[in-house]
Amino acid sequence: MRDWRREDFSQFIENSQLGMVYFYTPLCGTCQLAGKMLQVVESMLEVESGKMNLNYFANLAEDFRIESVPCLLIFKDGEVAETIYAFHSVPYLLEKLKTVFG
Repeated sequence: MRDWRREDFSQFIENSQLGMVYFYTPLCGTCQLAGKMLQVVESMLEVESGKMNLNYFANLAEDFRIESVPCLLIFKDGEVAETIYAFHSVPYLLEKLKTVFG
């Protein structure tokens, strides 16, 4: 999963793409574990995805009402279809994403 800049995120939203955006902070231990789980999930799915350090994008936390990190926003047709805070396991994430992405 590649780090996105504000421009990458804006383009993703403007193109109404199907995909996911992972918000994290580098010093969060849970975020590090969640990021590793997402790498596995990402290799199994073919969807647009990126990650953003929330320390640099506090305005997005407000815009999307992100309550804590780690946070995964799942987009479908340019809108947030689901927000995940509890990552549980790779199979859990994979099932959740398959449900949204079809």
